[in-house]
Amino acid sequence: MLELQGVTKRYGAVPVLAGVDLALAAGEALALTGESGSGKSTLLHLAAALDAPDEGAIQGGGTRIEALDEAGRAEVRRRDLALVFQQFNLIPSLPVTANIAFQAKLAGRFDRAWCDSLAARLGLQGLGDRYPEQLSGGQAQRVAIARALAARAPLILADEPTGNLDEASGDAALDLMLDLVRETGTALLFVTHSTRLAARFSRRAHLAAGRLQPPLAA
Repeated sequence: MLELQGVTKRYGAVPVLAGVDLALAAGEALALTGESGSGKSTLLHLAAALDAPDEGAIQGGGTRIEALDEAGRAEVRRRDLALVFQQFNLIPSLPVTANIAFQAKLAGRFDRAWCDSLAARLGLQGLGDRYPEQLSGGQAQRVAIARALAARAPLILADEPTGNLDEASGDAALDLMLDLVRETGTALLFVTHSTRLAARFSRRAHLAAGRLQPPLAA
């Protein structure tokens, strides 16, 4: 579902990733940890076709992502990926219900009952008519998580998705993501600074000095 081979990324003369190899199959969940500035978000942006590597190959869903132009990368993001980033990136002009449904509709996989179920499990009942500016940070983060899960994409990329949530809400969100992996065969790459959350994954990796440190399994 996702494969990185010898991926290198530099910003100026500074190498952030130095020959990263990673493989994630359908139905697998991997927790990625690392110190601040270690390149975790850079790796996720490359996997999400939001940037291109300086060297190496990235394959997602059978497509060589790094070889695509911007239109091709946008199609991969629409069809094959669901993203949860720290900035939420909710659409200000849409209420919660429409934000949750947005990517699922773009991907042609909209299911109202599934969206409603996600909203309920993430504690968003009664917030459907509110706009992003009317939400707390934690509520906005839960909407962003619901939007990603609503699309039922083959691959979910999540960058500190529980960072703005209290422990109970964060655990509930992770439970939902891991349930989706088990039930649908989705692949999940979950970046977190929390060793407690990472310990719940059967596969874990640590990014340091631009490389993934073994082991990749529990």
